[in-house]
Amino acid sequence: MTTTIILNSLLPPPPPPQTHSPSGLTRHTTSFPLRYSTTISCNVQTTKAFAVPRRNAVALILSSYFFSGVGLHDAAFAQPSVGLREYIDTFDGYSFRYPQNWIPVRGAGADIFFRDPYVLDENISVELSSPSSSRYKSVEDLGPPQEAGERVLKQYLTEFMSTRLGVKRESNILSTSSRVADDGRIYYQVEVNIKSYASNNELAVMPQDRVVSLEWDRRYLSVLGVENNRLYELRLQTPENVFLEEENDLRQVMDSFRVNKVLG
Repeated sequence: MTTTIILNSLLPPPPPPQTHSPSGLTRHTTSFPLRYSTTISCNVQTTKAFAVPRRNAVALILSSYFFSGVGLHDAAFAQPSVGLREYIDTFDGYSFRYPQNWIPVRGAGADIFFRDPYVLDENISVELSSPSSSRYKSVEDLGPPQEAGERVLKQYLTEFMSTRLGVKRESNILSTSSRVADDGRIYYQVEVNIKSYASNNELAVMPQDRVVSLEWDRRYLSVLGVENNRLYELRLQTPENVFLEEENDLRQVMDSFRVNKVLG
């Protein structure tokens, strides 16, 4: 095969003839390690015990491989991609930036939905009000930011309503704010935290047997804007421990959200 020919051309020359050490042992000497016969497999997971950031862990492993014998040319292809990619919807009239390694998910119910392929609870989506039934002129039609925040939180709690026994939700509005972006429009930003608790034995008769523990702890970031008589909402969902690691990137995503006039 062509691939086999290419790789074989990159292998080092055959080892020199065998030599005998003073001790009488036979040995081989090689000019550098056979790097192409090595397979690297890593499964990076963020936990409290493993403090290296999830994105940096891959780079750390690759850099270790680099210094163990991989040349500069090879390392250029091994570096993980970092940065944001822009998504533009000219039909509905909005745009935003998202982590470029996130993948689109179809049939998620939102107008657009991207998800982190490694942290499945981390995602971004955009929700739109109906063009036929909404007559928004400005995001201020929702009231002040705090009132808009209460509306956002109520919507989240409605969506996460559970019929399971022993489930308890704790929620807090962490912050609400208003800003004028470079397009001259006003945007509201809302941050909420929601924790879900559940019993490990909800059918137990005795209360002491129904031990409640934390299921998940997430932060929800929303950006609200109005254009084309419609309300647009950018939604970011991320586990709290991941948010602490990726806060700078996620805030860049929030700041990038824009609503645009649809022509025609």
